[in-house]
Amino acid sequence: MKVHVKVNDNVYVLSGKDKGKSGKVLRVVPEKNRVFVEGVNIVTKHKRPDQRNNTGGIIHQEASINASNVMLVCPKCKRPAKTGRKFNTEGEKVRYCKACDATIDVINRAKNR
Repeated sequence: MKVHVKVNDNVYVLSGKDKGKSGKVLRVVPEKNRVFVEGVNIVTKHKRPDQRNNTGGIIHQEASINASNVMLVCPKCKRPAKTGRKFNTEGEKVRYCKACDATIDVINRAKNR
């Protein structure tokens, strides 16, 4: 399954306990349609001491949220916006903001176009 956001994208949270927050995407799990966003959906984990973490204790970390609950923030207009895909003049497939028609990034290099 394709996810509309990538790692390092800035996103806005649309629903849930962290509604209204924004942050950077840390990890994407396309098989489950989940994303990990920096500073969003923080959970408390009780860790036992082990070889890597000698102290153990209570740690706070990000948990995943459904990708449909986040919206990409356009780097040009600085607002959450719907995105689309199209080919630019060089024949490259790009993501673009549907609100301001700005190119966000190149998805992949099109072959024989």
